[in-house]
Amino acid sequence: MEFVSGYRDEFLDFAALLSGWFRKFVAERGPLGASLEGRWQQLEAHIRRLPQDPALWVLHVLPNRSVGISLGQGPETGPGPGLGAALLLGDEPPLHLQDLSPYVSFVSLEEGEEEEEEEEEKNKERGRSMEKTEEEDGQPAPDSREFSQEANPPEEPEEAEQDAGRGANGCLEDRAEDKTGPERRKGQRSEAVPLHLSCLLLVTDEHGTILGIDLLMDGAQGRAGRDSGTEHLAPQAYALLCHSMACPMGSGDPRKPRKLTVGDAQLHRKLATLVPRLGVKLAKTPMRTWGPRPGFTFASLRARICHVCHRHSFEVKLTPCPQCRAVLYCGKACLQADWRRCPDDVSHQFWCPRLAAFMERAGELAALPFTYTTEVTSETFNKEAFLASRGLTRGYWTQLSMLIPGPGAPRHPWGSTTSLSLLLNGDPYQLLHGNGPPLMPPVPPDPPRGLFGSWQDYYTWRGLSLDSPVAVLLTYPLTVYYIITHLVPQSSSYPVPELNIQNKKSLKIHVVEARKEFDLVMVFWELLVLLPHMALELQFVGDGLPPESDQQCFTLQRDGPEVSLRPCCEVSARLSSGNKEKGGRRDLQIKVSVRSYHLLQGPKPDLVVGFNPGFGLKDTWLSSLPRLQSLRVPAFFTESSEYSCVMDDQTMTVATGGGTSPPQPNPFRSPFRLRAADNCMPWYCNAFIFHLVYKPPPASAARPAPGPAPRAPTPPAPLARTWRRRGEKKLGRAARRRK
Repeated sequence: MEFVSGYRDEFLDFAALLSGWFRKFVAERGPLGASLEGRWQQLEAHIRRLPQDPALWVLHVLPNRSVGISLGQGPETGPGPGLGAALLLGDEPPLHLQDLSPYVSFVSLEEGEEEEEEEEEKNKERGRSMEKTEEEDGQPAPDSREFSQEANPPEEPEEAEQDAGRGANGCLEDRAEDKTGPERRKGQRSEAVPLHLSCLLLVTDEHGTILGIDLLMDGAQGRAGRDSGTEHLAPQAYALLCHSMACPMGSGDPRKPRKLTVGDAQLHRKLATLVPRLGVKLAKTPMRTWGPRPGFTFASLRARICHVCHRHSFEVKLTPCPQCRAVLYCGKACLQADWRRCPDDVSHQFWCPRLAAFMERAGELAALPFTYTTEVTSETFNKEAFLASRGLTRGYWTQLSMLIPGPGAPRHPWGSTTSLSLLLNGDPYQLLHGNGPPLMPPVPPDPPRGLFGSWQDYYTWRGLSLDSPVAVLLTYPLTVYYIITHLVPQSSSYPVPELNIQNKKSLKIHVVEARKEFDLVMVFWELLVLLPHMALELQFVGDGLPPESDQQCFTLQRDGPEVSLRPCCEVSARLSSGNKEKGGRRDLQIKVSVRSYHLLQGPKPDLVVGFNPGFGLKDTWLSSLPRLQSLRVPAFFTESSEYSCVMDDQTMTVATGGGTSPPQPNPFRSPFRLRAADNCMPWYCNAFIFHLVYKPPPASAARPAPGPAPRAPTPPAPLARTWRRRGEKKLGRAARRRK
């Protein structure tokens, strides 16, 4: 698949941007410790001529004492080269943050420090016990060197004495290897010592746009990072400021700030004589808080990349294709290379007119009734600032931002007792609320009288303001509702009249490859609000789901105005005992199966739904699609662009010989425009809907075509009775003739 917009975690694009800018900065800065004179004179003269940015710039000094970086070479154990740029920017970059775990991970250095302190305490206790022994026996206790000699075999005293006297000459690799960190002491697998990022230098403007970054590494875990001050950071910080002005990371042309403030008092004094060389005014006092504004937040970075060479916009100037205006290139060479790619169906020459047609749908996809539509459908949409300005920084809203949950934060509702209690308090929408008042009003007392076909109609019935952003999360249950009520009854590919919601009392739905949707599982309660007469069973299936959730089963039940969450075993026991509540209360049952869909065993579902699957991005679809073909159940999928729908159709053809229906815009698509790094196409979560068109079965197994029923055959005349009853005499030949 050529474009991965909408499928790749935004944090990975952010990491690729940081990695690319940092490598360029280190290459142009040269070795540390070199004299500033001569090396930076030309750059200083260039910066003095740059236009002035009216925004305040901030140099953050962020010390780190608790987190280390562990590098690996991939799935294999042992130390390796770590995370390279080719992994983030190559032809097959990772799509999810967890895909980087074999290559780079963050480890806690506090555990190692605690174990070192425990070891020191043990040594002290050992010394006290030895002193006590000396007092009791009246003999001096051996010192540490003598004790180490006695601990070794008696035939190697000289070697033990040498071991006690070495240390700085590096001859004790084996002993040092035994004490490299908590991993070894705990018996875990052998790994390299974590790198200690002692300090992070970060240049931003007052709005939160990152302009430059520098890392100070201690090289290994140790106590050096704790005592290292900032008195020697001035040359490194000055080089970072110069490069951030000449080549800003986030966005915009080269520029210098009107005013600069520094987040460290010592570094502020050191830079007081250097910064005026650039024609920049330094604040009189250092910054004493995290940001100059209470609402400070890191803005979404809009740096783009070339579709072919993956160079960022801070390295080269990017322009779209002059014909389709959809794909970004750094120059004519990359455009021509993409135009002539082989085979022909992957070249830009083949796709250019199709992409131009996709670009014409931008206005239609942005036609939404919300008050914030203009902001969130813009190519420069700042999602992080939008969420922060509305206080949407907790609960399910963290799934939309680049905020990473801390250790111990559950991914799903029943991940811990604390989060489970949040659902047992009766409010299924608690995780949808922000820091302000509740976003979801009470459920209307009367069920909906008609079917909703737009956000406008749904918001009006639900009592929501068009300024409410909950549509971003409710796009998933509303899309399922639209499929059930509008698309399945109208589909000629599936002659399944039993799915008529007027007659159907229960519905079993499989949600396939549902990693993201499972993290937002409580939003699907809205399905029972819209379809109160139905009992629903949602089974989330996918090998990317949390392994600890496999075979979990819970039921959401309406208890008056509140909602309760119970294990399925309690519900089954209640039903088997015959204790059914009056009124025919409907439930929402949730099941989890952590496996690919073609490995799933169980009853046939009524409906299969998938959100933004990207058939061509995962090999398991080549097995799951034939499984759906054999089941021949209604299967509907959404995609974030028409391009993705075309690619899914090709994959379906290769896997089964079937295809997909023409995609149609989803009226309940997400209003947030997704970030696209190497193209300008409009991408929205759940933007289009299509269904699978299965290959007709073989002629021998084909069902007869529907038509008038054939005429029933004429029944044959009944045969004459040839047997006689008991006691009846057999007639003679003459008697039969007379009769």
